[in-house]
Amino acid sequence: MVKKLYLTAGLLLGLGAAAACGGTQTALTPTVPATSSFSSVAAPSGEPNPNATESNPPGDIPDNTAFVPYRAKLYEIKVPEGWARTDLPAGASFTDKLNSVKIELRPAASAPTVDTVKRDEVPALQSAGGNFTLKKVETVGRKGGQAVRLVYQVDSLPNPVTGKVIRDDAERYEFYNNGQEAVLTLSGPAGSDNVDPWRLVSDSFAWL
Repeated sequence: MVKKLYLTAGLLLGLGAAAACGGTQTALTPTVPATSSFSSVAAPSGEPNPNATESNPPGDIPDNTAFVPYRAKLYEIKVPEGWARTDLPAGASFTDKLNSVKIELRPAASAPTVDTVKRDEVPALQSAGGNFTLKKVETVGRKGGQAVRLVYQVDSLPNPVTGKVIRDDAERYEFYNNGQEAVLTLSGPAGSDNVDPWRLVSDSFAWL
C-alpha cells in the first residue's frame, strides 16, 4: 500500500512539472501578428497616407497641367492655366506655389547676342544679389524665332510669412523684333523636373 502511494505521488509530481514547464514556454513565446494585417490597414478616408508615394515633388509642374494663351499688344505666349497673374508696368507674371513665368517688353536698338548679354545682362543680374550663379549663355532656336538664353541659379525672395528662401533654377530668354525685346524668365525650385513645361512655354512665344 505504501509503495502504491509513493508511485502515485511521484506520478503526480512528474505531471505537474511537465505542465509547469509547458506553461513557461508558452508565456515566453510572443504572439506576432501576420505581416498582411499591417499592410491591409489604410489611412482613414479623407486623410493623407504618410506612406503614399508623392506624385509630384515640390516645384514639379504636373504633367496634366493645361496651358492657355496670354495675348498682349505685341506678342502671345502660353502659360499654365489657373496660375495667379500679376500685371507689371511692361508685362505680366504668372505664379503658382514655387514656380513663376514672367514676360516683359523693353525697347532695344539691336538684337541681343551672347556677347552683349554676358557684357550687360549678367553683371546686372549679379549686382541684384540673390547669390546669382551663371550656368550658361547660348543662342537657341524657338518657334517664335531665335533667342539668347541664360541658364542660372538664384535665391528667391524670402517668404513673407516664414522668411524661408528657396534656391531657384532659372531660364531667361531674350527675343528681338523691330526695336522691341521680349524677356521671358522661367523659374522654379532647384532640381525640379520642368524641362518639358519650360520648353512648351518658350516655344509658344510669338510676335504679333
